[in-house]
Amino acid sequence: MAGQLSIAKALNDALRKSLESDPKTVLMGEDIGKLGGVFRITDGLQKDFGEDRVIDTPLAESGIVGTAIGLALRGYRPVVEIQFDGFVYPAFDQIVSQLAKMHARALGHIKLPVTVRIPYAGGIGAVEHHSESHEAYFAHTAGLRVVSPSNAHDAHWMLRQSIESDDPVIFLEPKRRYWDKGEVGDSADLGLHDARIVRPGADATLIAYGPMVKVCLEAAAAAEEDGRRLEVVDLRSLSPVDFAALEESVRRTGRGIVVHEAPVFLGMGAELAARLTERCFYHLEAPILRVGGYHAPYPPSRVEESFLPDLDRVLDAVDRAFAY
Repeated sequence: MAGQLSIAKALNDALRKSLESDPKTVLMGEDIGKLGGVFRITDGLQKDFGEDRVIDTPLAESGIVGTAIGLALRGYRPVVEIQFDGFVYPAFDQIVSQLAKMHARALGHIKLPVTVRIPYAGGIGAVEHHSESHEAYFAHTAGLRVVSPSNAHDAHWMLRQSIESDDPVIFLEPKRRYWDKGEVGDSADLGLHDARIVRPGADATLIAYGPMVKVCLEAAAAAEEDGRRLEVVDLRSLSPVDFAALEESVRRTGRGIVVHEAPVFLGMGAELAARLTERCFYHLEAPILRVGGYHAPYPPSRVEESFLPDLDRVLDAVDRAFAY
């Protein structure tokens, strides 16, 4: 299967392989069948696997996730698509109160292998409720695995690993990267929750995930012109977090900057900065800094570029780190 694929095509192929390999895998979501999903991630799958396995649901997110929980209890592996990030909130109670807690509530006797796919974050010029970054809600909830790929290879293999997991997985897809192309290898090279160094460096560590990995790679390339060698780490998994990889990098570089699209206030960067400060304090040349969105509702698409972290805001944080 190796070759250049867009992230969207890599996800489609992962779903196809999962449907082929396990007859208990079923897909559910709004417009995922005949339409193939608004982003065409499920394009062609209902035609090839039938309406009993690729199911067009009513517009009822709570019902979709609730039905998936029931199917999982009966031995199926449901893969649920939430059409847009902001539409997940009607299903929030089902996810955090039922899906996340059933395994512990049953003292380990019940497993819920449900994958909830959510296109998330902004950058596509969408209207209200279509550009949310709500990963911190789910990462804060014990019992959920939360992951987000940034490239086609990880999109394919992390989705297949998520579907094979016996635990519920929140699978966050960076929608503005759907059309970015990359090499997809013929096997997974990392575990689902392992971080990846995507650009080695020695002077500071940029930590990102999902849509911001590309921005950090661009910032690292720009910083190199000033003689600064920035290491870029793709977190990949938001819960659990591969703290061992992050700590090793930050201890080596002495500086860390966490970049995400969600608001900085109580975002993923808050936990990462606090934990890395606790564990790497005597190795730090500067505080762990954070770059993210503003603590405000997502703005109209006309001005969203001013809201989203960009290369300049990342480089500004790099300058501040080196000023200590």
